[in-house]
Amino acid sequence: MKPSNDLSEHRFEQALSCLKQAKLLIAADEYKGTANRSYYAVFHAIRSVLALEGRDFGKHTAVMGHFRKEYIKTKVFDEKLSDILALLFKVRNDCDYDDFYIVVKEDVANQLKSAEYFLGEIRKYLDEQTEGGK
Repeated sequence: MKPSNDLSEHRFEQALSCLKQAKLLIAADEYKGTANRSYYAVFHAIRSVLALEGRDFGKHTAVMGHFRKEYIKTKVFDEKLSDILALLFKVRNDCDYDDFYIVVKEDVANQLKSAEYFLGEIRKYLDEQTEGGK
């Protein structure tokens, strides 16, 4: 895969779409769906960063591991993003795969807020990286 600003932007648009869906779902009191879409917003945002380096992975854990190794440990992004990612991934998995998992509005509202913050940080990074490339 070649590095691609266009693919990066496409993936970030997917992230924004997931965030929009999460907002609609929380307004409809669909909390498990909100957790799912909040996680996927962050996941696609990470993949938008990876597109700039021409990387992608077939498993979510590989995407997250690469992001942590190359962007969190090297302090490109604050460690807070790793914490957000871990929580969103765990809750999304629990909501999607644990039949009796209960998530409450306050928790998903905080996740949604965290996802918005995460996307804001990614957007700043993407803008910095692609300014010279346009």
